Amino acid sequence: MVALGVWNSTGWPVMNRCAVTVCLVEEARQGPFVLHGELGPSMEAAARAGFDGVEIFPGHADDLDGLVLRDLLESHGLKLAAMGTGAGWVRRKLTLTDPDPHLRMCARDFAAAIVDFAGGFGAPAIIGSMQGRVVEGVGREEALGWLKEELDQLGPRAHALEVPLLFEPLNRYETNLFNTVDEVLEFLPTLRTRNVRLLLDLFHMNIEEADVAGAIRRAGPLLGHLHFADSNRQAMGLGHLDMGPVADALREVGYEGWISAEIRPRPDPETAMTRTMTEFRRWFRTTAG
Repeated sequence: MVALGVWNSTGWPVMNRCAVTVCLVEEARQGPFVLHGELGPSMEAAARAGFDGVEIFPGHADDLDGLVLRDLLESHGLKLAAMGTGAGWVRRKLTLTDPDPHLRMCARDFAAAIVDFAGGFGAPAIIGSMQGRVVEGVGREEALGWLKEELDQLGPRAHALEVPLLFEPLNRYETNLFNTVDEVLEFLPTLRTRNVRLLLDLFHMNIEEADVAGAIRRAGPLLGHLHFADSNRQAMGLGHLDMGPVADALREVGYEGWISAEIRPRPDPETAMTRTMTEFRRWFRTTAG
């Protein structure tokens, strides 16, 4: 595998690594995940395709054996890029903004377990669908107050493991809380924790942002992770997103984090992975120049 990167304003390479999503949740089989099922075969496929790491979507932290995962990562020369918490919503309908305080506590505990597990591998956890939404009978400010309480506990927990907590704005069809970068940037200063970073998903951004590249520039140093997906949630290059300005914006902000393919495995996982790596290498220079 070759380490790749964009070039910052100093002329020195800004390193990026490419990851692919691995889903371990049967109920999410129709979701935007390239690889499904057992970790062993998925790791082998990811390494064979040239990826540097994997982003795992587990059913629960307790479903994973840390020693087994560490052995698999090492044997295939991979890193853990990030770990999703969305199964808390998919399987249990848990969110951090549920009006029921007991269910909010359950959601926080679910996410905290993944924060702890992923942090042990130097990887962040993702708060995406677990953010929930403003439901009928609840005011937006009340829901945001609940979210603040939970993030102000999860953020420091991640900080103790020397990783950020990733927060992902989603499109309007998935949440009515945060859809754009600017909305999250306005919200983050209201938190006590300063350990929350933005996960920007190009698929969601294509729906919600008037200017995807401009939104990336506004996120700047708060950008902590990027989901590399085209406008139709397929591999980059198979939709209509203009990747050129996006790559320029990433270069300008000096983004050094993971670029992760959260995409549908169409027409099949191998083709989707091959296309992703082709596009990744197209837009990000090798260190050899």
